[in-house]
Amino acid sequence: MSHDAATIRIVAAVITDAARRVLVVRKHGSAVFIQPGGKPEPGDAPLAALARELDEELGVQLDPATAVPLGAYSDWAVHETGCRVHAEAWWVQVLGTPQARAEIAELAWVPLRPPHGRRLAPLSEDHILPAAARVIAPG
Repeated sequence: MSHDAATIRIVAAVITDAARRVLVVRKHGSAVFIQPGGKPEPGDAPLAALARELDEELGVQLDPATAVPLGAYSDWAVHETGCRVHAEAWWVQVLGTPQARAEIAELAWVPLRPPHGRRLAPLSEDHILPAAARVIAPG
């Protein structure tokens, strides 16, 4: 693969339930689950972009006071062939019940640590969820 691949910049959310399961989403036409989130618009602050995307995709409101940065991670994109995706990830709490909207076809709650029971994007499985586990449930 090329080392000069285009990079797609996104913001990604780790949303947990009371059982410490993590919400993942699957877009229409895809078999792979990813973290909710999306691409910031020009001038967007990361949490503002994340709030907009969570509202559009899931119908929930981000509580910015709860946001815990998990880091920035890169891997190969699963929806844009030949591109890399670079995500700023945040563990966040939301108001409302997540529902599949817009380009989202399906929601799933998966364990924080493997096995996840779903096919996850490398960015989620290899980077974001391990980082979240270190913060949410260390040990």
